[in-house]
Amino acid sequence: MEVNVLNVSGKQTGAKVQLPESIFGIEPNDHAIYLDVKQYLANQRQGTHKSKQRNEIAGSTRKLYKQKGTGGARAGGIKSPLFNGGGRVFGPQPRDYSFKLNKKLKSLARNSALSYKAKDNNILVLEDFNFDNIKTKNYIKLEADLNVTNDKTLLVVAGAENNNVYLSSRNLKKSKVISVEQLNTYDVLNAGKLLLTTGAVKTLEEALAK
Repeated sequence: MEVNVLNVSGKQTGAKVQLPESIFGIEPNDHAIYLDVKQYLANQRQGTHKSKQRNEIAGSTRKLYKQKGTGGARAGGIKSPLFNGGGRVFGPQPRDYSFKLNKKLKSLARNSALSYKAKDNNILVLEDFNFDNIKTKNYIKLEADLNVTNDKTLLVVAGAENNNVYLSSRNLKKSKVISVEQLNTYDVLNAGKLLLTTGAVKTLEEALAK
């Protein structure tokens, strides 16, 4: 797949870049995408939810009243789950929600998501760039020049660490700047447009050749 290379003003530079078919032109595997997104979301969960069981409640252990003759139900103690403030039966406990997926499956899922983006013409290739200083307005101008301000999210994938661009975009809800190593299925699917720098495309090709 051949794509025109744009500059930061949104104009065509005259150069073109070839996106590898093995990454951007495969037959998407929806089940692989489902598993990878499920793992990504599971890994975001802290799993720190906790409720106290009967043995963890602070309170007296004395018997509230005699066993028989009151006309009421039997009660052994104030920490019973039947009483307000008592322990909870089978409540949530801290746990790890993460699970393992094979590298080949995760790679298939990522490439499937990228192929969907390529099929819908939602991939832009931009020449390598950086900002002289950290200014959010510089990033907003970039989005306006590229005409991507109305999209769901703009995902920028840089070939190398681009600290000024990252910091300039950090407080914008509909923007995310990552490196090629951080590229994942969830972010690709969640983005309206995918913006790749020429360095990012080169890094992807080099990773494919290994």
